[in-house]
Amino acid sequence: MKKRLGILGSTGSIGTQTLDVVRHNPERFEVYAICANRNADLLVQQAHEFHPEVVCIADESLYETVKSQLESLNCKVWAGADAIAQMVTFPSIDIVVAAMVGYAGLRPTIEAIKAGKTIALANKETLVVAGELICELAQEYHTPILPVDSEHSAIFQSIVGEQNNEIEKILLTASGGPFRTFSHEQMSAVTAADALKHPNWDMGAKITIDSASMMNKGFEVIEAKWLFGVPADKIQVLVHPQSIVHSAVQFADGAIKAQLGAPDMRLPIQYALTYPERLQTDFPRVDLFELGALTFEKPDLARFPNLRLAYEAIAKGGNMPCVLNAANEVVNLAFRENHCGFLQMSDIIAETMNRTSFIAKPDYDDYVASDSEARKIAIALLSGYGNETATGRQRDGNGSHL
Repeated sequence: MKKRLGILGSTGSIGTQTLDVVRHNPERFEVYAICANRNADLLVQQAHEFHPEVVCIADESLYETVKSQLESLNCKVWAGADAIAQMVTFPSIDIVVAAMVGYAGLRPTIEAIKAGKTIALANKETLVVAGELICELAQEYHTPILPVDSEHSAIFQSIVGEQNNEIEKILLTASGGPFRTFSHEQMSAVTAADALKHPNWDMGAKITIDSASMMNKGFEVIEAKWLFGVPADKIQVLVHPQSIVHSAVQFADGAIKAQLGAPDMRLPIQYALTYPERLQTDFPRVDLFELGALTFEKPDLARFPNLRLAYEAIAKGGNMPCVLNAANEVVNLAFRENHCGFLQMSDIIAETMNRTSFIAKPDYDDYVASDSEARKIAIALLSGYGNETATGRQRDGNGSHL
């Protein structure tokens, strides 16, 4: 039987590559529901190609535009956050691909878990913001969460078959991004256009900026902590510029298992959708003879303080990772719109963490309140730089893009 997919964020980088996996395996998968934030044109194009039962646009102002262009299709057209949260609970959906960017992915992922759907998780912010809650819900509703991020997929593949063998250390690799060799002075002058030129991966704008600042790697440390039950002090980040070793696991006996492959997100996406099977693909292969040396470096926390801030948020716990994420979403967008300097992002995030109310044992409502409070503080800090445009865009809390 075909697996029926609900894809959250179908027009983003992970969403479009998920649809490419479906395109190459039509006998395996059926697209039941898709949603996007504001990219109505691509959403309509996807609907005409894959004929889903449900099409949802988060931006309600685009509802009539989408609906009018899908009149020839026999599908439901919905709009808004409530609709997205309802969409993932449809009984016909087998797997929810959680590929929305940022905090916006939290609520629909929670609803999908409660509905007992298998979660192919690409939205790392869900575990960053509310990792403890998500893990408790997954256990309560017996919902499997399969990682889509290349690093976490590599860790997952390395521990399959290891049962209860003790993990001594997780080795989480990072490309180092476009500014790996830049000095502090050079980074003070970089622009969003510079940061969007990732050396190895083709990703969405938000995550590409996070990769350049190494906040993405900090988020992945937090995600790994919750996915694999390993404390943060046993998760070591390695800068690996070739992006061939996607991550590794060191066990109690000292043995290390790693997963290698070309930097192509379709591989971990497909593995999450077909686990435990591996399907034949025409994806690029790695030629180790042609590749030559693989190198590894320690991350420089002085030049990339976002990674240090992520470890600090983990150590403090409670709602602090939620605060970290909210502040980052604000400054990430501001940087992309040229209203904040690259180095200023870390300063604003750190100050937001200092000023936001700390909650040691947050529930869902606390996460919502913390996200809102942190955004307001970060926006106020941004306004000190004369960023009225960024402030206006951020007031509704929709700093993320699908």
